[in-house]
Amino acid sequence: MSTNPPFSRRSLLRQASCGFGYLAFSALCQERVLAASSDLSAKPTRFPARAKRVIFLCMSGGPAQLDTFDYKPQTGHKKHPGSVFPFSRHGRSGLWISELMPETAKHADKLCLLNGMHADTGNHAQSFHQLHTGDRLRKRPSLGAWISYGLGTENQDLPGFVSLNTAKPQVYSSAFLPTVHSGTPLGINGENMSRATIPNISGDHLPAALKRRQLDLVQAMNREHASLRAGDEALESVIASMELGFRMQTEAPGLLDTRTEPAGVLARYRVGHSVSEGTCKPSDFGRQCLLARRFIEAGVRFVEVNHGSWDQHQNHRRDLKANCEATDAPIAALLEDLDQRGLLEDTLVVWGGEFGRPGLTPGDGKNETGHNANGFTFWLAGGGVKGGHVHGRTDETGARAVEGKVHFRDLHATILHLMGLAPNELTYRHEGRAHRLTGPEGGQVVKEILA
Repeated sequence: MSTNPPFSRRSLLRQASCGFGYLAFSALCQERVLAASSDLSAKPTRFPARAKRVIFLCMSGGPAQLDTFDYKPQTGHKKHPGSVFPFSRHGRSGLWISELMPETAKHADKLCLLNGMHADTGNHAQSFHQLHTGDRLRKRPSLGAWISYGLGTENQDLPGFVSLNTAKPQVYSSAFLPTVHSGTPLGINGENMSRATIPNISGDHLPAALKRRQLDLVQAMNREHASLRAGDEALESVIASMELGFRMQTEAPGLLDTRTEPAGVLARYRVGHSVSEGTCKPSDFGRQCLLARRFIEAGVRFVEVNHGSWDQHQNHRRDLKANCEATDAPIAALLEDLDQRGLLEDTLVVWGGEFGRPGLTPGDGKNETGHNANGFTFWLAGGGVKGGHVHGRTDETGARAVEGKVHFRDLHATILHLMGLAPNELTYRHEGRAHRLTGPEGGQVVKEILA
């Protein structure tokens, strides 16, 4: 009796006619994979998710950890500079928080401080790129694009990823992922967000029905073009993006109109509020935070909010105070609203920048800070993390992480894990190999901070 197994349909396709049938079958499968990867429909998680959405409060330039959330008492020793602004304990947890963040401090029991953050470089461009994409140099999809790719959006009339007040495309790029997962940028660095709109999203030059007929004509030509180029990822993604753009016309303009908010809400978010004199540019950060809340309420999966000008080499005290004044109350209003609306439980809020800063030396007359990638602070809130908790520690100078060290790839892994995704298994094949946000090294989930 023969021991050879019978032919399966797949093995027959592979072996018959020199495998041409199998090649056609593979191409068909690839088309289906591409169609699925360009789909923004909400996707199932690998395991129960603690967070359904993310708001990333990006403080571009490198916040000084010793004068915000990593308290180091001054000793008078030049090697132990300490915090130059007073700190005090807050909440039942007794978290140490600077006097520069009085409103955020009221939510101390919601915060999970990561005081052992570290990165690979103190160069702004490279570290900022690594924070967003996991890679220092090469063009790679951003964190928001990966989450959109892995989970889709909860509202098919809105994108899965919105990026507010951004000047750098890598912040919202989908790179080699389908274009439909790119972030939708709103506003540019330093712009008043009250003027920020989505380009070409509104207009009454044509009735809605005629706009639909117009798009149908264009899409028919697109699909005919795509049929001659089976498996062309870029074409499939453009077709999906155009459909999304059409659907956004009905919902996005209303979300951007914050005039519908009560006056008390606008006041709590400090919309249009002027900051103290400093080198930082007012960016209407309060409006960004309010828009972030409105977008995630409407079903957007990932929203990034940006505030620049934390690159304080001189005038440290003045400019840090101005930056904190611009961001403190809006962040507190955001946390308060998320909590009161029952959203904080499954919304992960992330705060931080591309690195930190060394402390000032007391009594030397200088008021300057440099770059420090060896130890700095992030904080998380909501979305399945421990509130009123401190993880990690820097050394006595605050310059180097020595306990509970968390790299950017570990932060990324933890965010993906909280979203119900397997961080080192979320991959996309490009140029012959599988890529992932956590890079070749992979990231470790920081299990100590999980609630």
